Amino acid sequence: MGRLFGTDGVRGRANADLTPELALSVAVAAAHTLAESDRGRAPLAVVGRDTRASGEMLEAAVVAGLTSAGATVIRVGVLPTPAVAFLTAEAKADLGVMLSASHNPMPDNGIKLFAAGGHKLPDEIEMRIEAAIEANATTAWQRPVGAGVGRVHDLLDGASHYVQHVAGTAPHRLDGIKVVVDCANGAAAEVAPAVYREAGAEVIAINAEPDGLNINDECGSNHIAALRQAVVEHGAHLGIAHDGDADRCVAVSADGEEVDGDQVMAILALAMREAGTLTGDTLVATVMSNLGLRLAMSAAGIRLVETKVGDRYVLEELRASGLALGGEQSGHIVMPAYATTGDGVLTGLHLMARMAATGRSLADLASVVTKLPQVLINVPVGDRTVGAAAPAVRAEVERAEVELGETGRVLLRPSGTEPLVRVMVEAATEQTAREVAERIAAHVRTASPA
Repeated sequence: MGRLFGTDGVRGRANADLTPELALSVAVAAAHTLAESDRGRAPLAVVGRDTRASGEMLEAAVVAGLTSAGATVIRVGVLPTPAVAFLTAEAKADLGVMLSASHNPMPDNGIKLFAAGGHKLPDEIEMRIEAAIEANATTAWQRPVGAGVGRVHDLLDGASHYVQHVAGTAPHRLDGIKVVVDCANGAAAEVAPAVYREAGAEVIAINAEPDGLNINDECGSNHIAALRQAVVEHGAHLGIAHDGDADRCVAVSADGEEVDGDQVMAILALAMREAGTLTGDTLVATVMSNLGLRLAMSAAGIRLVETKVGDRYVLEELRASGLALGGEQSGHIVMPAYATTGDGVLTGLHLMARMAATGRSLADLASVVTKLPQVLINVPVGDRTVGAAAPAVRAEVERAEVELGETGRVLLRPSGTEPLVRVMVEAATEQTAREVAERIAAHVRTASPA
């Protein structure tokens, strides 16, 4: 069996790669791996989904798998991923399951798993689940019968619990803030506008009419053209874009300019340090964050800790070091004081609270980060390990690093799932970044032709 779990759960084309049979197997294995047997009761699982039509099919399979393993299931319906994590913790459940492919297009779907407390799984637990699935292919599970079969309950007010929780974290009221919210026709369609209105903002919601097929369709955090236009047309102070499962937040200033996750992290880090809540005056980001963020944090006296790409690695560092803020350039922002995973709605709320508290525009707040031009080239290769590690490639990278000095950087990264080597270069100018990136990419191609 190939590796099932990627950087954010199991993902694939629904009913082709990600079949009901696979979803059932993952659910059974997760129940056996994550459930605690010494609680004197049946294992408890929370199951939610985004708005994809295939979510209904996969939810049925997951619920069947969990109950066949003897678990009691609380089905919460369509909710953001962070809401499912929150409710998993609130219910003191053994595990949570979210059916979503995040920002991916509608034909895809995915299975995200949470352990007790609403925390994402470390690599070793995912590997145990995969091993359990493989073992079950040859040795069938011992299934309970009669009263041992799990039961299913629907939680009808999960959304209101989540809305009240998130709105209650606002450090400042949002009265006077006018915001356009792009809900990506996804899981945030109801709860994001509700949270922002509860906190006092005037909200104009767009792409908030999911039909099962239109999630992320030219909308949301990966497609902000419509949001930019709406912000300008409505004279709003800002726009907020979420992705399909609302664990991301990308912003747009009043003049329609994008404010990405790096800039949002900088704004929140400065606000939290001022409030005395930025533990160790430290921010956690991935290696993909722009050098401009690093320079801005250094100038402000804030330490920046880097992790591998993936919000799960940011989460692991935050938990291991007891830190208070981290995230990714893509808009996954984690605030452990309020959430166990990246929460786009929570992020948008705190971003607007900073605007309201200071009276400053989003563009002004975001100007603390001067982003350096960044060029990314995905190089097809025959062997991604060879393409990244070849002596000629390493020598060219070292040459480029000397050439760029303190005004740029190089990141060479084999893809975790595709036969690609990713070459990312930042420099003082777009032209320099592109020239250096293309030079390195040429050496990668020579070292391992596709």
